[in-house]
Amino acid sequence: MTHVTLDKDSGNPEAEETEEEALTGPVKDDRFGDITVLLNDEEGWVEVFGDAIPPAGVDRAPGAETENHVPIGTRDGDHLTMTVDGEPVALAPAKGKLSRRSYAVDVTRDGVAYRLVPDSIAGSRLLRDGQHLGDFSSDGDGRVLAEWKEGAEVSPADASVGYALAAAFGTGGQPMWMMAIEAAAELLPG
Repeated sequence: MTHVTLDKDSGNPEAEETEEEALTGPVKDDRFGDITVLLNDEEGWVEVFGDAIPPAGVDRAPGAETENHVPIGTRDGDHLTMTVDGEPVALAPAKGKLSRRSYAVDVTRDGVAYRLVPDSIAGSRLLRDGQHLGDFSSDGDGRVLAEWKEGAEVSPADASVGYALAAAFGTGGQPMWMMAIEAAAELLPG
């Protein structure tokens, strides 16, 4: 796989060769141009970079217990770290239980609070200090789509955070009533 990092001195991507190929989702963002999203669910990392945004990454600690339904492998914040433009940020994913809100992921960077929270079966909204910036969708395969809310002032760092969180945790969530029906159906014989 190719794990891409940014050379801090030149700002150019440098490739480090590793054994498996990362899932890649190149995106043409309406506001920020070409953005590359790399996801390696085996090794547990996500990298996001582009000419108009600062690089962002989410890394899973080696040896962390993994879950197949989470692209990065875990929602346990004790086993995850995140950086934006090379600086660590506070990352706090919710546990992901019954309600859509329980799948929210919170990030605090330089006093700014971000939240990516599901708002439909397939999509999640990105909030900055409670303000709706845009909507993201990702099936957990490293491909991320963003639709920025008209009139919202979105910074390059906002975009980096949104793309990284959508790739690392996926987007969307079933409503509680649908999950209850599925759970009841699993209890039925046959």
